[in-house]
Amino acid sequence: MTVTCGNPIAFDTLVAYWLGELPEQSEGTLEEHLFSCAHCSARLEALAALADGVRATVADGRVSLVVPGRFVESMQRTGLRLREYRLDPGSSVSCTIAADDDAVISRLHAPLAGVKRLDLVRVIGDDVQEQRVTDVPFDAAAGEVFVIPPAAWLKTMPAFTMRMRLVDVGETGERPIGEYTFNHSPS
Repeated sequence: MTVTCGNPIAFDTLVAYWLGELPEQSEGTLEEHLFSCAHCSARLEALAALADGVRATVADGRVSLVVPGRFVESMQRTGLRLREYRLDPGSSVSCTIAADDDAVISRLHAPLAGVKRLDLVRVIGDDVQEQRVTDVPFDAAAGEVFVIPPAAWLKTMPAFTMRMRLVDVGETGERPIGEYTFNHSPS
């Protein structure tokens, strides 16, 4: 028998609750509902399992991510060993990852005021492997995009060059925002 709820909690509200971002008064009301509703409690448990899986995948360094700044702050609070590189448009950096690093954070600074949708284009080597990540999260006010390459992959790589481009995708077409060059060396 499937249990349903006459007034299910919205997914974004469950996420905000899970992240501890609800006001105290809303949190109390939501918890009362969760204690009495098997359907919504099961949805919260599924969200928790998903969060645990994402956390484990990131911690294992098996995935590349573009994340909001609060995700990086959460990684720092949990004590992960992070290596950070901050780049401005047109700049390059010599970079690496050490055996004991949990992740590398690339902080791409850019003029993002007025940008509605931002894509990230990655090019490894001589324009051979181009990857486009569409509609990435960004903080327009801070002018930052946070990119986390897969740590497990980086730790196995020989020296190589990767370029990242931020592209403003608007109603009238695309506009390059900045290009960033990473010159990776194994540690």
